[in-house]
Amino acid sequence: MFAARQVFGAAQRRAFSVSARQNSKVAVLGAAGGIGQPLSLLLKLNPRVSSLALYDIRGGPGVAADVSHVNTKSIVKGYDPTPSGLKECLEGAEIVLIPAGVPRKPGMTRDDLFNTNASIVRDLAKATAEAAPKANVLIISNPVNSTVPITAEVFKSKGVYDPKRLFGVTTLDVVRASRFISEIKGSDPANENITVVGGHSGATIVPLLSQSGHKLQGEQLDAYIKRVQFGGDEVVQAKGGAGSATLSMAMAGARFAESLLKAAQGEKGVIEPTFVESPLYKDQGCDFFASKVELGPNGVEKIHPVGQITEFEQKLLDVCLQDLSKNIQKGVKFVKENP
Repeated sequence: MFAARQVFGAAQRRAFSVSARQNSKVAVLGAAGGIGQPLSLLLKLNPRVSSLALYDIRGGPGVAADVSHVNTKSIVKGYDPTPSGLKECLEGAEIVLIPAGVPRKPGMTRDDLFNTNASIVRDLAKATAEAAPKANVLIISNPVNSTVPITAEVFKSKGVYDPKRLFGVTTLDVVRASRFISEIKGSDPANENITVVGGHSGATIVPLLSQSGHKLQGEQLDAYIKRVQFGGDEVVQAKGGAGSATLSMAMAGARFAESLLKAAQGEKGVIEPTFVESPLYKDQGCDFFASKVELGPNGVEKIHPVGQITEFEQKLLDVCLQDLSKNIQKGVKFVKENP
């Protein structure tokens, strides 16, 4: 259990002191990729997961065999890259995580990935809608601002869309915002929890420092905002084109899945920022928006408003909403033109 405690940190230790209280099947689509492999490992370490189902277009059974040797109780199975294999992987899943897709390369934005990843997510969403229509679906594949609306449109076309069960994983933005402020302030990052709203790409990422009692000004504030918004570029450049932010993203995905499982298993007051269908800015063309969301047994329990923000943060939010509405419409348009 030491390894699990090390991976998830102090904030999650209480979860690892309990056994899973019910059968919880979790499926990962894209399990052999840069995010999928560490994500699968972290999920294997989570005692709330009783069954781990791993699928990829190649390598799924190999990853499953590897992580199955980790000495925790969950049963791991990899599935063949066939329609029947994908269906079997999904059947009975409580949570479906989709990190499948191609990674960013130097100079690429998340939107540059759109055409390839949009097709991948659309097809996996179709399979999920048919085999696991009541699962909580966690979209990690970028660009999240567009792939979440794509998934929603696919589920609508199948007549099984439940807005309370579709999530875009924006947890990494909170993780980065909290880590970066701790570096500036010399604080313990485990005690930082910066609220981040908006979307999950560049200027749509809006950290709300004022709500956490922090005050930065001038160039220091500008540099902080830029680093949070474009932290992914930092990793892409450091890896020299050999990959993107896979390890930190896997940790963020595992953290969000853990929160959903806690809420499903009866824990109250579980709140995570996530990109969901939201009423907050629908009047500005943003049917989806990331803010603090209280989770429950049925997924989304309550969507929290943005709350009081500074004039500077309002300007960031205004820019966010303009970009975000376009990203969302891009996803909707893709499904209509490529059903």
